[in-house]
Amino acid sequence: MAVSEDGRLTPLPWLRPRFAELVALMDAGRLPHALLISGARGVGKRSLAEAVIARVLCASPSESACGQCHACRMLAAGYHPDLLRIEPEEGKRQIRIDPIRGVNAFVAQSAQQGGYRVILISPAEAMNVAAANALLKSLEEPGERTLFILLADIPSRMLPTIRSRCQHWSLAPPAEAACLPWLADKLGEDDARFWLTLAGGLPLAALAQAEPEARALRQQLVDTFEALVRGAEPVAEAARLDRQSSEAILWYGISWLEDLIRLGLSGVSDDLRNPDLLPLYRQAVKNARLRDWFRLLDYAREQRRLLAAGSNPNPQLVLEAWLVRWSALLRS
Repeated sequence: MAVSEDGRLTPLPWLRPRFAELVALMDAGRLPHALLISGARGVGKRSLAEAVIARVLCASPSESACGQCHACRMLAAGYHPDLLRIEPEEGKRQIRIDPIRGVNAFVAQSAQQGGYRVILISPAEAMNVAAANALLKSLEEPGERTLFILLADIPSRMLPTIRSRCQHWSLAPPAEAACLPWLADKLGEDDARFWLTLAGGLPLAALAQAEPEARALRQQLVDTFEALVRGAEPVAEAARLDRQSSEAILWYGISWLEDLIRLGLSGVSDDLRNPDLLPLYRQAVKNARLRDWFRLLDYAREQRRLLAAGSNPNPQLVLEAWLVRWSALLRS
């Protein structure tokens, strides 16, 4: 979220055209009662949602929220009585039914500030079936001046009945020209280009990957990859990674497998997300058939999905099995 010198909340630069479209709907009185904002993690969905929330609740909006009225000051302080945020409980991956029952009670009340009541649910695909079904009644009969905003990385994992009751706004990765100046201001231009490429064009993901801890994990995984190429024992390598996030490890692995497949299909290295790994890729491409890399990619994606959903109780076993498969291909 960007904050101007006068305290106005605006979305990140590459999302301002979409925000302007939503502002036009607000001003025309055509804002739907439920917005589903989707896009890959790191594109800035929450930035857009927070800008919409601020303007909807603002007492004196113009192009954006004024930043000065009582409603804006309450929002900046972290509490507004007409805003309800629903997220998984700390340490949990699912949104269960009890918070959604709270949503139903919230929309049954009058807005305390006399304007909109706003409910933000993120990530919306984290609602379990019971919670999603409980939300349907409120979505079908929201009452006047009620706005639901649902954020989703992968909206296809939501119930179709929920999706069908929302106006869907899908956010694609921005053009480089739209986000590179913002990222370069934080990282420097060379680093900004490198990390933006690595993150698949997702600026917030690029910023996260450039953090020292994330850089250290990536280097540890490069060392693991090199060790496997030399014939290291995969279970022992997995043990060295036991304190790291299995989801993050699989994220890197998926990115590398996609690079390997691009290189194997075209023989051209221009479109690689991790060009610094080209020597390792070339060695790996020699050692296995392309269809085997596709199978490993499918396996990694499925395991990451299960981990994200909390469906796999032992991430370390997932990591061991994944590295065993990597090792078998690198030695074939």
